[in-house]
Amino acid sequence: MEGASYQRFPKVKIRELKDDYCKFELRDTDASMANALRRVMIAEVPTIAIDLVEIEVNSSVLNDEFIAHRLGLIPLTSDRAMSMRFSRDCDACDGDGQCEFCSVEFHLRAKCINDQTLDVTSKDLYSSDHTVVPVDFSDSGSGIDTPEQRGIIIVKLRRGQELRLRAIARKGIGKDHAKWSPAATVTFMYEPDIHINEDMMETLTLEEKISWVESSPTKVFDIDPTTQQVVIVDPEAYTYDDEVIKKAEAMGKPGLVEIYAKEDSFIFTVESSGAVKASQLVLNAIEILKQKLDAVRLSEDTVEADEQFGELGAHMRGG
Repeated sequence: MEGASYQRFPKVKIRELKDDYCKFELRDTDASMANALRRVMIAEVPTIAIDLVEIEVNSSVLNDEFIAHRLGLIPLTSDRAMSMRFSRDCDACDGDGQCEFCSVEFHLRAKCINDQTLDVTSKDLYSSDHTVVPVDFSDSGSGIDTPEQRGIIIVKLRRGQELRLRAIARKGIGKDHAKWSPAATVTFMYEPDIHINEDMMETLTLEEKISWVESSPTKVFDIDPTTQQVVIVDPEAYTYDDEVIKKAEAMGKPGLVEIYAKEDSFIFTVESSGAVKASQLVLNAIEILKQKLDAVRLSEDTVEADEQFGELGAHMRGG
């Protein structure tokens, strides 16, 4: 029936999970929900980033604006971002950074006193809140002194050069500025459904089978060394390029393989910037998406009330 809808019960299956990487399956839903989840992860999950910089002394080769921009792009641990207030909505302060509810204060003091170049890095930023600090990308298990262990370089100083500043970090979302985006990349693809016509495949010689397998730019198919049959080794490596379909048609074997995209099954790949763990990024995005859907439902209820009660309903809401 046109206009009919039914309730879906999406399922999630985790395939791979690390602190900064997550791969999972999302099933029994449609592309609109999958894309909404992707967009929320990129642009609407809040994090904390440096937003205001007061530079006291800067005798480095970089100007004040350059350094302020670099500071803003340093990812900060943002586990408490969901519970913080936006500075524009905070009624406990005037947004000057002296507020535990909406901001975190950082200080940096560095001066080069010898002939060796001094690297000023994110590890030189001292936070007023131990839960909000620059993300540490170093591998604590390795004893090798790598650039990652020294932190993200802000500026390099030579003898006599100095940098002193105060910075205020605030809560924000990627929709306002990319520095607040918690995601490095978020992608999803339709899960491919591949069917080989075995009877037609048997009519091909081994050389034709090898030629057909090699026509795929990615390693989707292979030849079984014992049975010399074409087998599917990695269906998710298929990039919807249609090369194997075109090759089959060129060989005079249309219908040799049929490939469809499952319209209710998606494979997500999430890479975090480090501000929040990849798993928490997904959970926060789901929570925000639920809040947005609740707001839409409330808006629909308000519209229905206005239609039912007219001006009285609007007047009761203060309209």
